[in-house]
Amino acid sequence: MRQASISEIQRHMDAACIDYKDTGYFSQTVIDYLENVPELRSFYGERPTLEGFAKLFEHKKVIANRDLLAEVLLEQYFGKAENGEPQLEAADTIRKRIELLKDKDTYTVTTGHQLNIFTGPLYFIYKIVTAIKLCRQLKEAHPDKTFVPVYWMASEDHDFAEINYTNIGGKKVHWWYEASGATGRINPDTMRQALNQYKGVLGIDGHSSELGEMVETAYTKFDKLADATRYLVNALFGRYGLVIIDADDHRLKESFAPIIEQDIIEQNSFKNITAVNGQLQKLGVHIQVNPREINFFYLKDNLRERIVFENDRYSVVNTDISFSEAELKQEIKTAPERFSPNVVMRPLYQECILPNIAYVGGGAEVVYWLELKSNFDFYKVDFPILILRNSGLVIRKETAAKIKSMELTPAEMFKSADEIKNNWIKKHSNHDLALTDEWREFERTFEKIKLRAHKIDPTLEPSAGAVQARLKHAIDNLEKKLVKAEKRNYNTRLEQIEHIKADIFPNNSLQERSENFGLSYVKWGQLFIDELIRNFEPLDFKFTVLTE
Repeated sequence: MRQASISEIQRHMDAACIDYKDTGYFSQTVIDYLENVPELRSFYGERPTLEGFAKLFEHKKVIANRDLLAEVLLEQYFGKAENGEPQLEAADTIRKRIELLKDKDTYTVTTGHQLNIFTGPLYFIYKIVTAIKLCRQLKEAHPDKTFVPVYWMASEDHDFAEINYTNIGGKKVHWWYEASGATGRINPDTMRQALNQYKGVLGIDGHSSELGEMVETAYTKFDKLADATRYLVNALFGRYGLVIIDADDHRLKESFAPIIEQDIIEQNSFKNITAVNGQLQKLGVHIQVNPREINFFYLKDNLRERIVFENDRYSVVNTDISFSEAELKQEIKTAPERFSPNVVMRPLYQECILPNIAYVGGGAEVVYWLELKSNFDFYKVDFPILILRNSGLVIRKETAAKIKSMELTPAEMFKSADEIKNNWIKKHSNHDLALTDEWREFERTFEKIKLRAHKIDPTLEPSAGAVQARLKHAIDNLEKKLVKAEKRNYNTRLEQIEHIKADIFPNNSLQERSENFGLSYVKWGQLFIDELIRNFEPLDFKFTVLTE
């Protein structure tokens, strides 16, 4: 891979932070969680602070089979290399990290995501960076322990339509393919068109060939999307010690089998989570996921369908597969890998097979984890500390220059275009567009009028008040017209605001929710990841605006 030059190494991004609640893009529940609102306190474990982690270590019980975990991971990383698959980047670093998982003083910080092609939107990258940075900070606070960042591949997920595209540089790169079953098992051999299109957008400058080589190898040298994703994510993050797990494994499922059997038959997760959802709804929380009576899918190649209990049998919907209770128990015992947890049971599976202390997720994930603690308590599994992943906005040098010339701040850019324009006009106009002083004079006049009216006839005072209210409305409208007229005078300058907003908030949404990391990597190379790690502060819970 191409080495960064000295001039590149010396480059840095400028970072500015703003409160999540000031962005307007985060739910009240997330803000309440970050601000330690007492009403939510019973729905999670320790607080997302260094003190919270110290408390967790006092009672943390690891139930994961560490040796088994290491064995499976070593096989997933290195078991196929002799079959002609490409060697993985940072292999020695990863091998050491996996071996460390056997140690009782090693813990994981996990984030999970679907197998989006080309990593999907930027927040995929931000999740992993948050986990890496948090591990470093925990190591500083607890030098006697080891912390390993983990990316949990949602390889059993079957929502192919959610992962088969990415947006880069204003273009949508789409993998046109009809897929069914677990996405991790899909062969990416039909991705050539999408691959060519993505590499075309990367161009030929900067680090484009480096990234082009990564994606070319990932999607042409492996016959499973899970393995392709592992290769690509490892190429980006292996050097930082990230370990990638594919939990679609017979041995890992075997260790979870007792809970699979108990939960399908007794429907505990349904009862526990339904009760909690009722409590959360009373607090005004928007429920993210609703449990089903049975929260497992039946999984085979090209098949992932729900299990339902009907007519005293356990049936797989849209198939003719069904089991009696005895047959179900036997199937779980002999083929546990065929039982795939859904969104409410996956977190429990994760905490059973990893020595995990924290989960890094987006706003919606943090809220749905709040629904789950009672189920963890029921199965006597420790609940991890919930960390809201870092959010970021990357402002290109050209856009930053426009923002500076307009004398705006990055924080102001989160307001609506109209609000930014109105504030800008009021600040830069040569005319006083506010009628505040004039209105104060009117108010003093009306106080005299109301007093005189009251003396003549007390019933006339409300009439004077009504006239005052109508005049206030008219004055406000006039002020808006003054601002509007002045906007016409500054039309060219104000169009800049529209261009800036469109550039950093594509489709009026957060950049991180749509734009891919690719063009930033072309410009910065691996230094882009380094800069994210340098600037993200996982426990500060601020939105980070990064300016080139």
